[in-house]
Amino acid sequence: MPTYEYECGKCRGRHEAFQSITAKPLTKCPSCGGRLKRLLGSGAGFLFKGGGFYITDYRSKSYHEAKKKEEQASAPKKPPASGGCGSGACGGGGSDSCASA
Repeated sequence: MPTYEYECGKCRGRHEAFQSITAKPLTKCPSCGGRLKRLLGSGAGFLFKGGGFYITDYRSKSYHEAKKKEEQASAPKKPPASGGCGSGACGGGGSDSCASA
């Protein structure tokens, strides 16, 4: 049940009331008997625990597959362990000792 805040129009006193959502607003000040006005409050924040509350919990399988491919494509490529272009084995002139074909 939410807590509502009221302000009296006569004494300007502020009061809080713990009421059901379906309950009618209070109208009479408990201090002076003046007319109460319900104020807009920030209320309490909600804390959702568990799965299924966020849009990312419902992403499709194709979205997850595309994300994985994108991450693999943007990852830095590792050079081959041996015989790569840097070693000159391909004939591409990777180093000074390479023989160009």
